[in-house]
Amino acid sequence: MSSRHNDGSAGDANYGVIGVDYTKYRQPDPHIAEFIRAALGDAKKVLNVGAGAGSYEPVDRDLTAVEPSASMRAQRPSHLPRAIDATAEKLPFEDDAFDGSMATFTVHQWSDLKAGIGEMRRVTRGPVLILSCDPDELERSWLHDYAPEMIKVEARRYPAMKTIAEMLGGTVEIKAVPIPLHCVDGFGEGYYGRPERLLDPGARLANSAWSFVDKSVGDRFVEELGRDLKDGTWDARYGHLRSQPFFEGSLRLIIGRP
Repeated sequence: MSSRHNDGSAGDANYGVIGVDYTKYRQPDPHIAEFIRAALGDAKKVLNVGAGAGSYEPVDRDLTAVEPSASMRAQRPSHLPRAIDATAEKLPFEDDAFDGSMATFTVHQWSDLKAGIGEMRRVTRGPVLILSCDPDELERSWLHDYAPEMIKVEARRYPAMKTIAEMLGGTVEIKAVPIPLHCVDGFGEGYYGRPERLLDPGARLANSAWSFVDKSVGDRFVEELGRDLKDGTWDARYGHLRSQPFFEGSLRLIIGRP
């Protein structure tokens, strides 16, 4: 297992650096949240692993959150429970302690995916939910044309759907989650119809993949996208996305039931 960063971040991304204004750009989107709520079913006692600032935590459940990064724990709103400082690979709970568990936008950062999923399964009686991205579908976004290096990094970090399913065991369902046009969760594809938003350096910083490519990639991205937005090139190619209600990209909800 890799060592933790200064703020406690336990994965490959250092949220002590990139997570400063995370909640300004990354809020739980109601459309995506509904997929999670439905998949949890009647689970009352729920664990959120790699909980970050609390996105997608259902407020109508008895929820326990685990988050190793002090920077992210500090950004959790007051209406959510305080997160426990622990890692996915070593959860401090008894077997079958929870009715359901969830992990959103986090498994690609774990140092030991098999151990983390095994721990979630160990402490969960019912469904284990993982919200992640299918690495085989990342090139569907226009971002691939402007920052292929960043997409390549993402594809390398995200585990394959088959890998996650095999590690979960039991009965596994993989659902495509369409992304709404005005998605308030600012991951890359969340801006599919609002490209101007990604000219904001804070918006890019809130997407960990940008921290794994050279600064020159981001500089080139801003220069080329800014130019193409100004002269109409982007709209000529992708303008239809500005009014497309949903985009079915790489976002997936994996549901494992014992």
